[in-house]
Amino acid sequence: MTVQEKQAARNDLRVSFEFFPPKTEKMEETMWRSIHRLAPLNPSFVSVTYGAGGTTRDRTHGSVTRIQGETGIPAAAHLTCVGHTKQEIEDIARKYWDEGIRSIVALRGDLPDAGDSYEPTPGGYPYAVDLVAGLKEIADFDISVSAYPEMHPDAPSADFEIDYLKRKIDAGANRAITQFFFDNETYLRFRDKCNAAGISAPIVPGILPVTNFASLLKFADMCGASVPERLHWRFDGLDEDPETRRMVAFHEAISQVEGLMKEGVSDFHFYTLNRAELTYAICHALGIRGTDKAAA
Repeated sequence: MTVQEKQAARNDLRVSFEFFPPKTEKMEETMWRSIHRLAPLNPSFVSVTYGAGGTTRDRTHGSVTRIQGETGIPAAAHLTCVGHTKQEIEDIARKYWDEGIRSIVALRGDLPDAGDSYEPTPGGYPYAVDLVAGLKEIADFDISVSAYPEMHPDAPSADFEIDYLKRKIDAGANRAITQFFFDNETYLRFRDKCNAAGISAPIVPGILPVTNFASLLKFADMCGASVPERLHWRFDGLDEDPETRRMVAFHEAISQVEGLMKEGVSDFHFYTLNRAELTYAICHALGIRGTDKAAA
C-alpha cells in the first residue's frame, strides 16, 4: 500500500470500546479515568457488560446512562436472557429507550455458576435470537449480537454457529461482534463463511490487548478461544515485568489490527478490561486522533 492508501484506510477506521461495571470504588475510578481518556477518540459507541445472571443490572444501567450523559458518545447496554422474565426485560428496554439509550448488545448470557448447563429462564426469552426479535418489537434499537469464529462452547457444530448467527441478523440485529481471537485467519475464514451464508451485516472483530497473560488463559478457556503458541512464548517470564509485557501486548495488537485492515476490515471493537493505556496507544498508532484534550 502507498502512504496515501494507508492514510485513506485509517481515515475510514471506526472503533468501539467495551467496559464492565466496577465492583469497588477504586475500580470505578479506574474505569472512569479510562472512559474519559478514550472518549476524545470519538468511538462509534461504548458498551457496558451485564454480569452473569443479570447480577450487575443496576450498575450496568448506571454506567451506560452516565457514559452517554457525560461524553455524548452513544452507549450500548448489554442485556441478557438469563435471570429475567420477558416482562422484566421489556421494562428494562423501555426504560433505556425513554432515557435516550438507543443501542443494545443482545446476548443469551452466562449462568451465575459457570459449570451449570444452560436452561432458559421460565417465562423469559429462551435465546438471543428471541431477545433480538423482542427488542425490535419494543423499539427500533440498534442491536449488536455476539459471534464466535471458533464456535461457542455450547454450539454443536460450526455450521450451526453460522446458521444461528444468520437467524439473529434476520431477526433484526445490525451487526455481530466477535469473541476475541489471535489468529487472523480464524476470523477471515469465519467472515467468508458468513458471506457465503448470506450474512450481509458487519462482522466486527473483537480485539483483546493482553494486559495479564494468566488471566487471558482463563478467559480463553471459558469461551473456547485458542491462544497461539507464539503468545505463550512471547509472554513467557513477563508476569512480574509489566512494562515489557505492555510493549509485547502493543506489538501483538497493532500487528493483528493492521493485518485485518489489509483484508478490508475497518471496524474494530476493543475489550478494554476498563484500562485505557493499551487501547489508546493502539488507536493513536493507527492514526485515530481525538479532537479534544483527554480528561484528567
